[in-house]
Amino acid sequence: MTLKEAKMISRKIMESNEIPLLIGHFGVGKTDIIKEIACEVNRNLIILVLSQMEPGDLIGLPSKDKEKTVFLAPDWWPEDGNTIIFLDEINRSHRSIRNAIMQLLIDRRIHNHILPEGTWIVASMNPPDEEYDQVDLITDPAFLSRFFILEITPDINEWIEWAKLNNIPNEIIKFIEKNPEFLYSSNHVSLKATITPSPRSWHKLGNVFKNLSENEKKKYGYQIASGILGPEAAKVFVENITHSIPTARDVLIEGKIPQNLEIHKANSIILRIIDFVSNLTEEESKELINNVENISKNLLTLSKSIPKDTFFSLVRLLNELSNEPGYKGIFCDKILEKISI
Repeated sequence: MTLKEAKMISRKIMESNEIPLLIGHFGVGKTDIIKEIACEVNRNLIILVLSQMEPGDLIGLPSKDKEKTVFLAPDWWPEDGNTIIFLDEINRSHRSIRNAIMQLLIDRRIHNHILPEGTWIVASMNPPDEEYDQVDLITDPAFLSRFFILEITPDINEWIEWAKLNNIPNEIIKFIEKNPEFLYSSNHVSLKATITPSPRSWHKLGNVFKNLSENEKKKYGYQIASGILGPEAAKVFVENITHSIPTARDVLIEGKIPQNLEIHKANSIILRIIDFVSNLTEEESKELINNVENISKNLLTLSKSIPKDTFFSLVRLLNELSNEPGYKGIFCDKILEKISI
């Protein structure tokens, strides 16, 4: 997403008391985004460069209080809730630091120090590729599930607009206009591919969607949802709320097949059917065998409304699964037999 999109979405997420994680190459403007948000909402900004910190810097030092050991609040601890805490360079921080901030992310506290009500938290990191000096790759799903992942890609027109406002020499601006491939490194490894839905992620998405207008849901819904659900689940979810695309069961069993399907809707329906069939249990397959005639009839009707190559992707899957032992193989084989007549 562009910087402007990342800025707007980050603010919406923080307003919902959730935590965005900005991912982008060095110099793309991650810190500038947060500084601008802090300025716009008149909040104090605390930047913690985690790669330069030790656990004691983050959690405070121990002190003796009568017969007990207590931890003193670190010097960066916010005085009030009108604050944004920016956890920068998470990917370059030591594992001990990431373990220490888990309590901050989960319970909004460290030891007996509780964040003031209303405090916003945001984090950033470089892409998880070999270009950066990283302690280790962040792959822990429990850690990643605390964030809405926002991957930033600089937009050439956006950068030129910024460059003119910040008095960047004209020869540099002209060069980038003619050679946009030199604006930033295009190497990128996405973290979103490793994200999967969970009850927690749906809860967090709900917190953010409460604060979105219908227009914002249509415009930014997928970008927000994919950052907490992963791309596949987000695509199905957003299409469901914006295009009313029928489920696999609606199509296969109820025969609810939209007329004059657009290509993206046709692809979405086939993907849903492929996912449905791929994940059938033996018990479900056994039940569906009794409904083969109806399912086959509905599939043939669907085939007349969508591109041939799109439908053939489903046929290829059925052919592969027909060789499996058990009821799923039998079900797929019978479907193939019916739709091939």
